[in-house]
Amino acid sequence: MISLKPVQTLRIPEFRNLMTGRFFLVLSFRMLATLMGWWIYQLTKDPFAIGLIGLSEVIPAVSTALYAGHVIDNSEKKKLLLICNYAYVILISLLLIPALFGHKLLHFSNLQISYFIYGVIFFTGFCRAFIGPIIPSMIPKIVTREELPNAITLNQATFLTASVCGHAIGGFLIHWIDISGTIMVVVGLMILSSVFFWFLKKHPTENVKGEVGVMQSMREGLAYIYKTKEILGALCLDMFAVLFGGAVAMIPVFATDILKVGAEGFGLLNAASDIGSMCIIITLAFVPLKKNQGKLLLVAVAGFGLCIIGFGLSKLYWLSFILLVFSGMLDGISVVIRGTIVQLKTPDFIRGRVLSVNSIFIMSSNEMGQFESGLAAKLLGVVRSVVFGGSMTVLIAVLVATKVPKLRKMNY
Repeated sequence: MISLKPVQTLRIPEFRNLMTGRFFLVLSFRMLATLMGWWIYQLTKDPFAIGLIGLSEVIPAVSTALYAGHVIDNSEKKKLLLICNYAYVILISLLLIPALFGHKLLHFSNLQISYFIYGVIFFTGFCRAFIGPIIPSMIPKIVTREELPNAITLNQATFLTASVCGHAIGGFLIHWIDISGTIMVVVGLMILSSVFFWFLKKHPTENVKGEVGVMQSMREGLAYIYKTKEILGALCLDMFAVLFGGAVAMIPVFATDILKVGAEGFGLLNAASDIGSMCIIITLAFVPLKKNQGKLLLVAVAGFGLCIIGFGLSKLYWLSFILLVFSGMLDGISVVIRGTIVQLKTPDFIRGRVLSVNSIFIMSSNEMGQFESGLAAKLLGVVRSVVFGGSMTVLIAVLVATKVPKLRKMNY
């Protein structure tokens, strides 16, 4: 049966402003990620250099995440969101220095420009630790508990729609207006997102335990996740599967050296998995999963790994594109199931800390996956590294299915 409840949830003005602001913010992030991968590879011609982008961001982000959760739970979230947003604007604007003046006026070498980029991305990692959990933690304060599953699905649909557009537009903009022009568009979109965040209401903290020490606060978040096995199992499965299945990080290499499709083809290939995710999540918004979510999660992760293996072996552009679309569809199912479990199982007073730990798993899988892909490509070669990663993803899904029956039997 088709449900119209997601459309009704969008009628809430504050939720609509939050999603619109998030759309433009994620759009800018994805364009930036596309730009960074392309720019670094053109400067270095080294797949491992792409992996270092993820490592540069994940070190500060993961190391700060638990403290960020404590701050989020004890702060007014609208103000914190705007501070992080404008910090991103300032940091990304710094990339215009090497883009416009690096070679001509400052006489930077390609290596010096690369170091400058890594330095900027390192500092954005601190912003990432805060901004990642803030928006999901605001959703339960805006919608009712009955509307929460629909709001979570719409939140994921917003994220993935922006990801698709960001990856594709990023590739086209690199081709049309070069790197410096693309950076200006990214900064403009970040400023535009903040306009919608200004219309959000202020929500006072609901930390019912009053003043709690930072260390105790962080321990509470970790302890809650450890004792809630559904959350722990889903997060671990996602982290290790995506950690090894991060073939998307090597798309600049495939587009340039294997499929030979240039910047435009790179943009579409980079968006392929998000296209698949967007299609499946929009479908799930109107035809929600009714039962056997645990089994579906495990099947989706295993299928994702098989698609990554196929992508690594493909020498045809259209086949590579289709395999990435299917991988995105399967990943979209995983994202919806995992996101719903985390939100439904977490009380408000500890939500920021739980979502910060969740962000550690996400960043560990995505950014560390990018680093793992770069390192594996350097050691094994690009094709073998992607096939190896996909194979490990399938193996992990099988191991979790056999060793964690509670997750396999899970229904929400």
